[in-house]
Amino acid sequence: MDRAERLPQIIRMKGDNIATRLVDFGASVVRLVVALPQDRPGKHIADQLLRSATSGGSNYEEARSAQSRRDFVHKVSLAAKEMRESVYWLGLVRANLAPQYEIPPLLREAGELVAILMSSAKTAGSDESR
Repeated sequence: MDRAERLPQIIRMKGDNIATRLVDFGASVVRLVVALPQDRPGKHIADQLLRSATSGGSNYEEARSAQSRRDFVHKVSLAAKEMRESVYWLGLVRANLAPQYEIPPLLREAGELVAILMSSAKTAGSDESR
């Protein structure tokens, strides 16, 4: 049972599925980062990846309580930007810093989340101009 299914029906909100995916992505990255080497490159990449992978979800949560459509577009765009940065850092992790089987699913999920977030920002932005 996922997070959205556990929430009482009354407090479920539009976007819970994306929010859940962002939390799951962040949690997966946290587990990956713990396994990275503790040398200088490993620590640097771990810090950057951890920051970007977890801030995507927090920015999305802020967007969900945005005060205006413009504020929503801005915060969702920030979430997408952080997820794109996560793709970059995951690419560097492929430099034999972690088991290779862990990276492709994370890259795929990050790419899908970027597409969803950018589409959401574009839709909300185009709605504003009408």
